[in-house]
Amino acid sequence: MEVTAKLNFAHVGAQKARLVADLVRGKNVSEALKVLTFTNKKSADLMKKLIESAVANADFKKTIDLDKLFVKTIYVNQGPVLKRFRPRAQGRASGIRKKLSHINVVLDER
Repeated sequence: MEVTAKLNFAHVGAQKARLVADLVRGKNVSEALKVLTFTNKKSADLMKKLIESAVANADFKKTIDLDKLFVKTIYVNQGPVLKRFRPRAQGRASGIRKKLSHINVVLDER
């Protein structure tokens, strides 16, 4: 029985978030949460909350043993890009691209 959780429009680039997602893919939930607690990346906090949300979803369903949960799939897709401008010297402006991403987690029993 699978449980899912997703975070849309996270303010982190997809390429940076994929590095953290690769750390926890296939691990037990307790081990994944330990790894994310001590990972010094912005996306680690987002993924930790997302996995905790998926565990809460599993607890709400009451059909899954929480001790046997593992991260079956976790993937990060690129979201929209917010385009902003930064003033530069001599009246010029340079563009800034603020990237967003969509993070999806699926937990399952072993």
